[in-house]
Amino acid sequence: MAKGSVRKLGKKWYYRFYVEDASGRLIQKEYVGTESKSETEKLLRQAMEDYEAKRFIADAKNLDLAALLDIWAEEELKTGSLSNGTAKTYLFCIKRLKLHPISKRKLKTITAEHLQSFLDLVAFGGKEGDFDAGNGYGRSYLWIFSAILKHVFRFAVFPKKYIAYNPMEYVVIHTKKDNSDLFVSETDIDESTTPITPEMFKMLVAYLSEHHPDAVLPVQISYYTGLRLGEVSGLTWQDINFEEQYLIVRRSVSRNTIRHKTEIGTTKRAKVRTVYFGENLKKILWEAKKQQALIQKAYGELYQRNYYKEVREKNRIYFECYSFDGTQEISGEYKPLDLVCRCRDGRLLTPKSIEQACKYVAKNVPMFEGFHFHVLRHTFTTNLLKNGVSPKDVQEMLGHNRLSTTINTYAHGSCESKKSSAKLLDWLAG
Repeated sequence: MAKGSVRKLGKKWYYRFYVEDASGRLIQKEYVGTESKSETEKLLRQAMEDYEAKRFIADAKNLDLAALLDIWAEEELKTGSLSNGTAKTYLFCIKRLKLHPISKRKLKTITAEHLQSFLDLVAFGGKEGDFDAGNGYGRSYLWIFSAILKHVFRFAVFPKKYIAYNPMEYVVIHTKKDNSDLFVSETDIDESTTPITPEMFKMLVAYLSEHHPDAVLPVQISYYTGLRLGEVSGLTWQDINFEEQYLIVRRSVSRNTIRHKTEIGTTKRAKVRTVYFGENLKKILWEAKKQQALIQKAYGELYQRNYYKEVREKNRIYFECYSFDGTQEISGEYKPLDLVCRCRDGRLLTPKSIEQACKYVAKNVPMFEGFHFHVLRHTFTTNLLKNGVSPKDVQEMLGHNRLSTTINTYAHGSCESKKSSAKLLDWLAG
């Protein structure tokens, strides 16, 4: 068993223990613990147990692909330069990959044929063991699975020297070809998600106001600005300029299912953008701000305040979200968050809660079958493009990297506009 100890530096305790380097020499590793000695000693015991377990499986004859994935995730992925969001996606795919029988194979028995078969399953669909690829993953996930396996087997060759060669060098990525059905009936054609009309939007707000009032404000904000679900959840009052009538999109809230924490991170494209809004949303936001102040006064000390805390793990930084009422003592490591969208008692309104409200809409409100939050972003975009707003301006408001994304994803003309375009040719021909 590795030898270890704890020591106090300033307010915090640190734990350290000895490990073997590549040449077999003992070197000391030290990590930051907590302000509690007993908790830090517990972290030390866990770290030494993990180290001993890894030393056992480090013998290639005991190592299967699942164990290799775990080692690579801890030593390379979590300490690497990928963004937190990308790393979270990789960890999700690793979790999925470990459901496939290939993950139970001993490392030295895995061939290029095994890996090719797995990636073809990801691309074209099917089920093996507990891994169900349905009708096939999208191309982005196919490339992620491939990237993980390439990195993992390269890592196994060097620096770990578990195996002598990388079988992924002989694997080819196959993708589905788009096949058109020449005999599909007209009723089977579904060009795009249907935007909601102004009348439907009024129905939506009316239903939510009665049954899920906390979800009304985020729905209204997205309808008038096109913000994504996580971006709406992360909006603070400091981000809103009432005088100039614009808001700044800086961050996004999401649930990290690997760490089991609600976190604040960057937006999808890691860009800060400015979105202007009109009089309708200005009135909505102003009224919401006033109501929140009145409710907070009524709740008093029981009103929940929102905070974020910076947490460092390896060389990564996470910003975790927390809510505390006014009776609780808050240490300096918690920074206040004056969120726009919140529950009635002040707590952070999570994206999952808003999504759940949208599911009830889809289930209970006529004409809203299949409704989800992203329909609001689609509606915002379609309305702007349909009414002559420059696609480049729309791209910037949405935060897309490429103009083609805006055009290809959202610029679906209505039947009326297509008919008008066709009749325009008749007019030009005289």
